Amino acid sequence: MKQHISKVAIIGAGLVGSSTAFSLLTQGLCDEILLVDRDAERAHGEMMDLRDGIDYLGRNIRVTAGGYAGCGDADIVVITAGPPPRESQTRLDTLGLSKEIVRSIVGPVMEAGFSGIFLIVSNPVDLIAQDVWKLSGLPKSQVIGTGTALDSARLKALLGGLVGVDPRSVHAFALGEHGDSQMVPWSRVTVGGKTFAEVLRDNPGRFEGVDLDRLVHDTVQAGWEILKRKGTTYYGIATTAAGIIKCILHDENRIIPVSTLLEGEYGEYGVFCGVPAVIGRGGVQEIVRLPLTGAEEEKFHASCEVLRGFVKDL
Repeated sequence: MKQHISKVAIIGAGLVGSSTAFSLLTQGLCDEILLVDRDAERAHGEMMDLRDGIDYLGRNIRVTAGGYAGCGDADIVVITAGPPPRESQTRLDTLGLSKEIVRSIVGPVMEAGFSGIFLIVSNPVDLIAQDVWKLSGLPKSQVIGTGTALDSARLKALLGGLVGVDPRSVHAFALGEHGDSQMVPWSRVTVGGKTFAEVLRDNPGRFEGVDLDRLVHDTVQAGWEILKRKGTTYYGIATTAAGIIKCILHDENRIIPVSTLLEGEYGEYGVFCGVPAVIGRGGVQEIVRLPLTGAEEEKFHASCEVLRGFVKDL
């Protein structure tokens, strides 16, 4: 009987890459994890450390360290390699160096015979995902950026804390750039089936003075607040990446706001940005088109325009 072995290759064994591997391992999401890093000793050390805990986990997952040749039979290649932004920089400011690093990766991966799905974590994720799509020649459905998936989780955590409910009972999306220009379509936010506007209206004393713009600001700034306190972020994005990987390998068809190519959806063309999409075995199965108000459309187009201004640098 022919058996498929699910394999995830993670390129970049730093804090984000190794945390992603740890999340895959502890959740038992695949059969094999390959770590690739230009610092081969670092990758080997992470492999040894991860492998040491398998005896106490739910299943035996093979963890290896190697080179790009090992990516050929992977279902998913996760790219986490790239420079973190320095103080006073935005994610967009890291494009030049990130682009160079990623371009040194995609060629060797494709030469190894890879035909699976790229999951891009490296920032600026929307632009890097677009670059990987062009370089790889793969269908757009097979190149996915983590996009606003983490931002949306942060937004839901803020709203859940505000209302006093489990964030998983909040349905909300941040859209557009994974960065300063992202926006929130408040007309689409619901809590337990009620629109957020209805929640505020029905509880005037409890939620008096809630500032929607401030909530968006706090969502955008969440990563920087973490960076300011501990130097970088990795647990949140690693868990987010693992969640997307789970959707792909388990063919869940779950809706997650990821960075994907727009070809007319939301009136935008030729730009990767965060929009809700159905994620399954083939990658992006379908883009979900949310009805937006006129003001929300303007903010979304403005965010896309910010990204479009950098596409020429690819």
